[in-house]
Amino acid sequence: MKPETGIMIEFPLTGSDFEKAGEASSKIKRVLQQIGIRPEIIRRIAISAYEAELNVIIHAFRGVIRANIQPDCTTVSVEDEGPGIPNIELAMKEGYSTAPDHIREMGFGAGMGLPNMARCADEFSIQSKVGEGTQIVMTIRH
Repeated sequence: MKPETGIMIEFPLTGSDFEKAGEASSKIKRVLQQIGIRPEIIRRIAISAYEAELNVIIHAFRGVIRANIQPDCTTVSVEDEGPGIPNIELAMKEGYSTAPDHIREMGFGAGMGLPNMARCADEFSIQSKVGEGTQIVMTIRH
């Protein structure tokens, strides 16, 4: 059963908190399953949310992820306070990563986060200011 009105869920994120990595995106996924969104759509939303969540944990000091679930679409947005992205075009290339070695050794930071988010979303926008942070908005139609 899709929601007749919107559902907004929000989770704070803390940079370098790998113990909680994936919790927010898992909770978003659970809500989507409970309201009966099709599995292939849930998969795209969950991947987008997970990649966005991990980017905050890997690169930022803190942030927030929100999912606005409407009857016909879900918008996932993430805002962080962090170093920002100096070259978004370069950051969007598969395999490009600024993750430090200790993050890569944990199995993260392969440079697929932003490309995966863009690939899974019907609409994708990113804004970033060096020294302040990054905002990403992704809409996935149901």
